[in-house]
Amino acid sequence: MGLLRRLFVGTQRFHVHAEWDAFAGAGWQDRIMQVAATDDFHAKQGRSTGRLVLKSGDRNLAVYLKRHYHLPRWRGLMMALWPGRDWSPAQQERARLAWAADQGIPVPAVVAAGDWLGPWGRLQSFLAVEELAGMLALHQAIPLAGRLLDPRTFRCWKASLAVEIARLCRLLHDRGYYHKDLYLCHFFIPRQDTTRIPTWPGRVHLIDLQRLRRHRLTWPFWLVKDLAQLLYASELEGVDTRDRLAFWRAYFGDRRRTWAGRLLRRCVLLKTRRYRDHNVKQRARRAA
Repeated sequence: MGLLRRLFVGTQRFHVHAEWDAFAGAGWQDRIMQVAATDDFHAKQGRSTGRLVLKSGDRNLAVYLKRHYHLPRWRGLMMALWPGRDWSPAQQERARLAWAADQGIPVPAVVAAGDWLGPWGRLQSFLAVEELAGMLALHQAIPLAGRLLDPRTFRCWKASLAVEIARLCRLLHDRGYYHKDLYLCHFFIPRQDTTRIPTWPGRVHLIDLQRLRRHRLTWPFWLVKDLAQLLYASELEGVDTRDRLAFWRAYFGDRRRTWAGRLLRRCVLLKTRRYRDHNVKQRARRAA
């Protein structure tokens, strides 16, 4: 398709799992941006996320659907000029999920992604990822495990989990990639693992890779941001100082005692304090 046709008429591109058409039904391309999400629906600033259950015969497929209705015009113009690259958020996250899976990081399976380019750069996109069935986000799982396990087992459970989270973070950071939204709510584990100490590798999933980027020059800033977000998110029921130290030891090893390690720790603590202060101000503003 030529440049003029992409500019004046538009185009579309889809990546779909082999069974997607059977679940989504014929002509899904014409209605996927309008179909009502089943539950857990959130919408703001021209985008939405929600859970959608699709049926094919006696089988169900539960997906989380991300849709972008009004993307910046420059993205669409870039897609018209360089159609071989991923310019929409949906296609970018699809590629990042595939990259993470190739690195051995457990992530949700992509079942469909697509974008529509209209005349003069009008662009929309969607991404459907398979639901992590039977799993809980860590900000829910940690307090639950604290109620289900005896104190000694819970201590060992948290220590082993901290090691695995540190391993996943290092997998990203050692390759120069940064999540940029690295909160506990974006780590998921099987609900059954709140009643026992499992072998963690392969069982902790990371979601929401839309902001994932590689940074060769500005990596110190993004490293501090990732670690500070994780530290700030750890301020919840069931997590204490020993758990945070277990993560730090597993993440940084002996390097934590070097001048670089001490400097990083100070920067992370400062950034965490800023997150905390900002959150306090936001709560006060909403309460006023």
